Amino acid sequence: MAAGAGDDSAPLWFPELPSKPARLLPPLALAYIGDAVFEVAVRQHVIARPNLRPHNLHVQATKFVSAKAQSRILGLIEPQLTEQEQDVVRQGRNAKSGTIPKNANVLEYRHATAFESLIGYLYYTGAHDRLRGLILQGFELLEHDKEK
Repeated sequence: MAAGAGDDSAPLWFPELPSKPARLLPPLALAYIGDAVFEVAVRQHVIARPNLRPHNLHVQATKFVSAKAQSRILGLIEPQLTEQEQDVVRQGRNAKSGTIPKNANVLEYRHATAFESLIGYLYYTGAHDRLRGLILQGFELLEHDKEK
């Protein structure tokens, strides 16, 4: 396996590997790639629905990609995380980014960063089945949670 390659054998979407193994990447670097991977998952999720007008796609996507929504998804899937995944989440939550978005409080933002770190970690370790499973479960739980 090439230097910096993930722990599993699933290929990445593109051939360039991270400069270090996933377990050694800084939490904010994992969150950076995790944000992009999650964005693709959300876009694919909303395009699978019937209303494909651009404005509707944007409105639907923002229900998932906001710090508040990501924080909530993490809270909903957290009981199913492995010990290693919990460590990644803890490191992501404790990472100091220096900025807080306008539409989130500090706690939501830290949990959203932790969630994105987890997504980035799973992506780079090649645990793509696990990644898809947790994201899909998060979508389902979030949508069910909003119905209450």
